[in-house]
Amino acid sequence: MFKILFIGLSSFLIALSGAMMPGPLFAITVSETPRRGWLTGPILVAGHGVLELSLLLLIVSGLGSFLQMNETFIVVALVGGLFLFIMGLSMFRSLPELSLQNEFNRQAKGSLFLSGILLSLANPYWSFWWATIGLGYLVQAMEIGVIGIVAFFTGHILGDLAWYSGVSVGVYKGKKVLNDSLYRKIVFLCALILMGFSFYFIWTGIKRAKYFF
Repeated sequence: MFKILFIGLSSFLIALSGAMMPGPLFAITVSETPRRGWLTGPILVAGHGVLELSLLLLIVSGLGSFLQMNETFIVVALVGGLFLFIMGLSMFRSLPELSLQNEFNRQAKGSLFLSGILLSLANPYWSFWWATIGLGYLVQAMEIGVIGIVAFFTGHILGDLAWYSGVSVGVYKGKKVLNDSLYRKIVFLCALILMGFSFYFIWTGIKRAKYFF
């Protein structure tokens, strides 16, 4: 029982500390919450979690070695970097027309659940984390059977959920002190984060490709 609790708690803390690092999912959570509400974070995490559960099952089935391949990293880095670049560019282009009142009244387009999946897929370090740290943790969890895997995944997804729910609630509650100028600055910063990660992912993909080939 103690080992199960330890696996769940440590998995929660590792996921929480990782989620606190700014990244694409964080940027979209902050930029979308004002017009989609405080459930933005939880819905994004739901999509992220379904993808992680699918990947976990594939790793248990022997996919770990595939995720560790250089070719996999290169493809994910380049395609993911391009995807984030397009998202960031779209946010930049929307800045002149952004208005809080318009955003609150506008019907949200696009699926947050799907965004949670795509943003995770676009990050090569997400799959690499699962192929290394996640795989190592899974090996330990599997020593006590299925319940160990359940404890690991439950702790992991709750760590993500706790952080992004907190971010969404904080941004949503703070909208009372937001004005158009501040909102544009926040979206601008989020767009910069996405563009920064897009260039970084593309650069690492090209660098890895040059080294590999």
